[in-house]
Amino acid sequence: MEAEAGRTGGRYDIADGIIEKTLMHQEFAVVRSLTSITPEIKRLTLHAPSICRGAQPGQFLNIRVDVNVPLLRRPFSIHDIDGDDLSILFTVVGRGTTVLARKEPGDTLDIIGPCGNSFLPFTEGAYDTSIFVAGGIGVAPFPFFTKRMDPSRRIETFIGARSRDFVIDGGMRNVHIATDDGSLGYHGTVLDLLKEYLCANDAGAVRLFLCGPSRMMRAVADYALEMNIPAYASIECDMACGIGLCQGCAVESNGGDKKYFLVCTDGTIFDTRTVKI
Repeated sequence: MEAEAGRTGGRYDIADGIIEKTLMHQEFAVVRSLTSITPEIKRLTLHAPSICRGAQPGQFLNIRVDVNVPLLRRPFSIHDIDGDDLSILFTVVGRGTTVLARKEPGDTLDIIGPCGNSFLPFTEGAYDTSIFVAGGIGVAPFPFFTKRMDPSRRIETFIGARSRDFVIDGGMRNVHIATDDGSLGYHGTVLDLLKEYLCANDAGAVRLFLCGPSRMMRAVADYALEMNIPAYASIECDMACGIGLCQGCAVESNGGDKKYFLVCTDGTIFDTRTVKI
């Protein structure tokens, strides 16, 4: 049961060519399961064949969490896809996610997707190592990204979290973990762990792919600029419509023809040199 929502419009201009945006769908997805994968983080799996067919790593869903509650749609990164089923991750932090945490198998959710652009075009070209840097629930898009990467490409994954209760490392390769309290892995920030790794190891030419809290991504992006390392960030923000109509997800550019970008349609993946995270 699904209805086509039409193209989002526009194109993604990248160094290696022009990538057309994915055709989005509105779909009434059936809940397969809701599980707690850590004490703090839940995984919701949905049957959504139309969206699954066209989804790419880094894209997101815009979910109407309850038709009986007047809440805006909420954006969630696509965590993984298995056939016609997809999953998202979330923590219970407010009214919307509280409603979402009460869903049961057989319930339906009104979702729009896949929205936004993908990490994949930014992996093209010659370099040696893809480095994924995730903060907290920002780990969400990386299992799907890992699955769709060229298997010959070297990947190193860096995960930062408050404590071991917020760490998810399933479905990723060569994982390095940092926790603020030292309860798992390196005791410190994920950026400090990344710096130590790059100083101690020959990773060759690298590209960084980021998702997580703005403060973390800003710090990593500043380091990448200092070290002349290309970095691409999935920017997180509220996106009421997810298709560029409400203009509510503007992010300031670092110059050029546009003063602002819309996260939902120009991103969510941006070259960190082009935006103010």
